[in-house]
Amino acid sequence: MPEIKNLSYAEAVNAALTRALDERAEVLLFGEDVAVPGGVFGVTKGLRKRFGERVFDTPISESAIIGGAVGAAMFGRRPIVEIMWADFFLVALDQVVNQAANVRYVSRGAVTAPITIRTQQGSAPGACAQHSQNLEAMFAHVPGLRVAMPATHQDAYDLLLAGVWCDDPVIVIENRTLYHTGRSPVGVNGGIQPAEGALIRRPGADVTLLTWGAMLHRALEAAELAAGQGIDAEVIDARWIRPLDLATVLASVERTGRLVVAHEAHTTGGVGGEVLAAVAEAGVRLRSAPRRVGTPPVRIPAAPALAQAVIPDASAIADALVRSAAG
Repeated sequence: MPEIKNLSYAEAVNAALTRALDERAEVLLFGEDVAVPGGVFGVTKGLRKRFGERVFDTPISESAIIGGAVGAAMFGRRPIVEIMWADFFLVALDQVVNQAANVRYVSRGAVTAPITIRTQQGSAPGACAQHSQNLEAMFAHVPGLRVAMPATHQDAYDLLLAGVWCDDPVIVIENRTLYHTGRSPVGVNGGIQPAEGALIRRPGADVTLLTWGAMLHRALEAAELAAGQGIDAEVIDARWIRPLDLATVLASVERTGRLVVAHEAHTTGGVGGEVLAAVAEAGVRLRSAPRRVGTPPVRIPAAPALAQAVIPDASAIADALVRSAAG
């Protein structure tokens, strides 16, 4: 049985990193400011002191961080690296897309690249256009990568460990608005989960609401708002964007006959569109048109009031649920 601890989201990530470093001698942890400073959000605090040179700081070079991790992983190490903001992945796409994701394929399975890349994304008050993008669809498009988006304290722990134990490169996308949202019970030191699988966070009968990451909390609030109007929404947390658990989604949509997908990322080219296409290809008979709720294709303003105006809130999601149920 797992031990239960009251942890914040950030502390849950730290606990997972501690366990990985403690249980697997081949694990390394490195990135910008992760060692001596303890991470820009305090997530890696204390790990350098406990594990010594296995936890170290790097120069400000995302391409060098991921490139070095690829080489280390190919020769027996299991690196966990941090890219401070998801936006900064864009200067290291060659190392992610052309190198890490290809290792297993080009070696005919003889070599793997068990890299776990932690990052965080999403809008927060005062974030500028280069520190607020949601890029999960970009990574989900690349064969060979796995993409996790933990929304809860427990998943912050479990999904990170699933990534570390996986032999494929895994990108774990956290959200800085969740890091210090209070403590909740987290089961630690239990079994390692597989790197896949969605969860039904709220059962319902009238409409399926699929979401992931920080948007889960707005989706659950939206479901309660819709319940006040007599609409029973089933909320599914995708958790893993790649591989996407379509079986759970399709089973739910077949029961409810309605689908709403909500995400913080832009709707244009987003994962929501992929889900709607998959449901259509499966031939599921819907009672109303499927709906996407997301951010319009604009840069995220730095001004908090303007950012709030373009990012969907619980009311916008609830409105989509109501319209879906009425269709």
